[in-house]
Amino acid sequence: MPSKRPQHLEPSQLGTKDWDKTYDLDLINHLSNPSDVGTIWFSDSAAEEKILDYLTSDTIDLNLHELSILDLGTGNGSMLFLLREEGGFQGRMVGVDYSRSSVNLASNIAEGKNMENEVDFKVWDIMRDNTPTEWGQGFDVVLDKGTFDAISLSGETDMTGMRLYEGYRDRVEKLVRPGGLLLVTSCNWTEEELKEWFLGAGLDLHGRINYPSFRFGGQTGQSISTICFEKRT
Repeated sequence: MPSKRPQHLEPSQLGTKDWDKTYDLDLINHLSNPSDVGTIWFSDSAAEEKILDYLTSDTIDLNLHELSILDLGTGNGSMLFLLREEGGFQGRMVGVDYSRSSVNLASNIAEGKNMENEVDFKVWDIMRDNTPTEWGQGFDVVLDKGTFDAISLSGETDMTGMRLYEGYRDRVEKLVRPGGLLLVTSCNWTEEELKEWFLGAGLDLHGRINYPSFRFGGQTGQSISTICFEKRT
């Protein structure tokens, strides 16, 4: 575990919310209006576009034709669709969510884009389910756009009495192949706090994504943070 841990977040409704109800409504709206794909997390900060820019920048040498990507808490699948359609990523793509309604929504959107055979969506809970054997040594890129945030806001504890999210890093690290990248986007944790949670053991700092900053009380900050970690080989 990280040698220094940030202070726990207070549990909130976002950590216990019934996301099936949210995505059921999104699916109903999408079926009546295919242009309505539901909520895209952090869209007000253009997080998905910035992640795309980061992954296609000259500072990263990625084989877009063979790269495998896992999207944790995929929601409506928008991040994977963007990478496929505008980023030129052509390798294996898997989007997972513990909400079956999320997977139904993302799968329906994929069908509308004729991409049902290009992006695989499945129900899977990172904190409870075993890792599928077909995932092998892991993915080249693992994306977390709000999943760690949501789990951090849950007051649930494991068998040892630790908050559930305290075991998140160990679980997510196993999903990244040696030399692969993990990008974590958060609106609840600062960049330094994300580093404190994820650095160490097998993860090193790879880079960060810049967002518009603001000043408050003499301090400069961002409304959201995205940190990229690289798994040691």
